[in-house]
Amino acid sequence: MNRKAVITGTGVLSPIGIGRNTFRDAFFQGKTCFKPITLFDVSKYPVKIGGEITDFDPLNFLEKKGLRELDRSTRLVCSAAKLAIDDSKINITEDNTHSIGVSIGTTFGSLKSIAEFDRASLIDGPRYVNPSFFPNTVINSPASRISIRFKIKGFNTTISTGCCSGIDAISYASDFIRMARADIVFAGAVEELCEDTFLILHTFGCLSGSNGTDTRCCPFDARRDGIIFSEGSAVIALEEEKHAIRRNASILGYISGYANAFDYTSEGYFKCSGKGLENAIRISLKDACLDLKDIDCIFSSANSSKELDLLETNVIKKVFGEHADKIPVTAVKSMLGETYSAGGALACASAIEALNYGVIPQTVNYKEKDPECDLDYVIEGTRKKELKNILILSSDFYGNNSALIISKYA
Repeated sequence: MNRKAVITGTGVLSPIGIGRNTFRDAFFQGKTCFKPITLFDVSKYPVKIGGEITDFDPLNFLEKKGLRELDRSTRLVCSAAKLAIDDSKINITEDNTHSIGVSIGTTFGSLKSIAEFDRASLIDGPRYVNPSFFPNTVINSPASRISIRFKIKGFNTTISTGCCSGIDAISYASDFIRMARADIVFAGAVEELCEDTFLILHTFGCLSGSNGTDTRCCPFDARRDGIIFSEGSAVIALEEEKHAIRRNASILGYISGYANAFDYTSEGYFKCSGKGLENAIRISLKDACLDLKDIDCIFSSANSSKELDLLETNVIKKVFGEHADKIPVTAVKSMLGETYSAGGALACASAIEALNYGVIPQTVNYKEKDPECDLDYVIEGTRKKELKNILILSSDFYGNNSALIISKYA
């Protein structure tokens, strides 16, 4: 069955911009989002900087009814879904709702809700918790709320594979379209900036500035010393090709290949061999029926940690061989920070714009060369190039790896 999953819309909420156009303008201009965190008290931490969405008002996107009982993650992803629905001009009706699905990636999305619910239960007793807040404590709440709010009655799935959740959720959605189980799927990911997650990453020593140095996000740069934690959500409207053509939709690209592979390590924090990422890239190329030289650009998941940036560099060199230094590599996390589960979805939203405008965004904050990181990084402003196939990578802290290829639609 020759069914293709094409992209007909995107919805983005990020610290550098809300909405497709604002987001695109911001990352083409190389804007960063890092500022003092206001969502919780950071006075007791050496790191006080994050990628916070400070201008977010859910009432700009969603009806007031039922908003009060939704946590921040759910508000963010529902708003992104609304933007994707509007951008794709999809009209959800009783006639088509059963052929529309939702696939959302998140890992820590429920952590703040769980902590607050359990705290009230432990201190005051189970009888004194607010039962209306209970749905927020389950990890599938963000995805489910999208279906409830927009009356989507097809499949509803939550993917939780760490940093790979965004790409994996989009891949899962593409599979449903390929296998004729859905005509339309809204796929993406969300992660919120909350103190519980911040504390975990701080305790593990993952955050830049944890040792008292300046907080910085500079992928592939010799000065890099950790991530800046951020929040965001991106939802992409995927649609079966002929279905999109019949309604005269604007097609922004299509999912041509994808794969994921695990590379176990007991050492933690990107200490794996790289074999899993290598396998994911090779299998995604095979799935897309593409050769090494067909990849025009790589959107890496480099996040300014010494381990991941070097790991990705070495894997790209191993997979692409003599072509490796001819492929531009960019890291949008230099502007967005590490949004964990949402990272792959935000990278995909960025790549869609790059594909359609023929512009590769810059890896910002690059100042000092690391001799071990020696690929063709896009570091001196945006780069204009005709793009047909973009490879997007995600690697999780403990060995999960995903690769997604989006291609220009002819």
